Amino acid sequence: MDSQRAAALWQQMWQGLRGAAPLPSPTFLQPDTFSSAFAVSELAATSIGLASQALSDLLGQSAPVSVNVRLASRWFQHSLIPLNRPPAALWDEFAGDYASADGWIRLHTNAAHHRAAMERVLGQHADRAALADAVARWPAATLEQAVIDAGGCAAQMRSEAQWLQHPQGSAVQQEALIAQQATDAAPPPAWLLSPARPLLGVRVLDLTRIIVGPVATCFLASLGAQVLRIDPPDWHEPTLEEEITCGKRCARLDIKSRAGREQLRQLLQHSDVLVHGYRADALEKLGLDADTRRQLAPGLVDVSLNAWGWSGPWRNRRGFDSLVQMGCGIAEQGMRWSGNNQPTPLPVQALDHATGYLMAAAVLEGLRQRLTNGVGWQARLSLARTARLLQQFGAAPQNAQNGIHAQHDDALSAIEINQWGIAERLRAAAYLPGTPMICATPGVKLGSSAASW
Repeated sequence: MDSQRAAALWQQMWQGLRGAAPLPSPTFLQPDTFSSAFAVSELAATSIGLASQALSDLLGQSAPVSVNVRLASRWFQHSLIPLNRPPAALWDEFAGDYASADGWIRLHTNAAHHRAAMERVLGQHADRAALADAVARWPAATLEQAVIDAGGCAAQMRSEAQWLQHPQGSAVQQEALIAQQATDAAPPPAWLLSPARPLLGVRVLDLTRIIVGPVATCFLASLGAQVLRIDPPDWHEPTLEEEITCGKRCARLDIKSRAGREQLRQLLQHSDVLVHGYRADALEKLGLDADTRRQLAPGLVDVSLNAWGWSGPWRNRRGFDSLVQMGCGIAEQGMRWSGNNQPTPLPVQALDHATGYLMAAAVLEGLRQRLTNGVGWQARLSLARTARLLQQFGAAPQNAQNGIHAQHDDALSAIEINQWGIAERLRAAAYLPGTPMICATPGVKLGSSAASW
């Protein structure tokens, strides 16, 4: 582990969260790290450490936080290991990187409607090789825009220099890592904040999907928060469902309908925290702009995520971790660092996971502000800005990393029994004395609960 990079990441994160001189960084244990062009394990350890330190501050404790770097890295891979079945496939058969006429492009086709959008541009193909032949006839930038215009998801591979010269890259560089502000005055909350289960009684309305937002709300659930996740009637997430629903209740609601919007408003009225990952203006179009949300729930801690940033021409563009890595220069730098002849992303979807823990830290900071200053709180983060944080410290030295190795005591002692079968769940990577970080319930299927508190 590169202690200097970890210290620099910690300083940037703490200043992003509190705007103040950083506290001493957590104690880092078992410093195994990924082999990567960037400080991925350091990012894992410091982001989990930030969320844990924010919890310590909320509790008013001076107890030191420690983070197991090797376990933090494993959490960035997956937290659940199925025992009686193979793990779910992570990618659709057509998702991935393709050589174009003048470079590389990544197509994201995991969701059925995103795959359909890609096929409206490139046609349906029998296999990946046939699709690759079609992609090879397109200039990357032209194909990227065509897929986006069709309602799909794609990203041309750019270098870091090209990204910083791009209008979106330039805009993101000016944004805060965690853009935060107090909102309205609010009555004192009734939370007990017991160290043994700090967020017991805190209601978290979760309007996020895929990885980053669910990582944030899983962390909150591991502290006892009552998390209610809302998904559209037709949304399915088979690759991640079991992984990221532990500790939560999951319901379906058609918020595009009048009845669904009214039910969502009622849920919001009784929420302490809202975590959402819709595109920048999506809730506004549904009549739930920031002012309306504050009126419905005075004192609300409102934390939101965007893929490509909150300003610039791409603020409403669909995006995922793998696409941001391609677009901002990470995959290109990885290719040069490793000597490969194709895009080489980070070994895990580190932007998703790190931003998830930064979001959790922002929620805990908002709860602290509500408790100590009697105000609501609003925070905004983006994958692209987290990517910029990682890039600021440059490429890692070649052969500096030694790999991540599982150990026999990495998992919790109790087997997780859920609707899919049996599995092991990793124990928490962070340690705060007196505060276990563990979800009380196993993973559940989407739509398995009612949309009510």
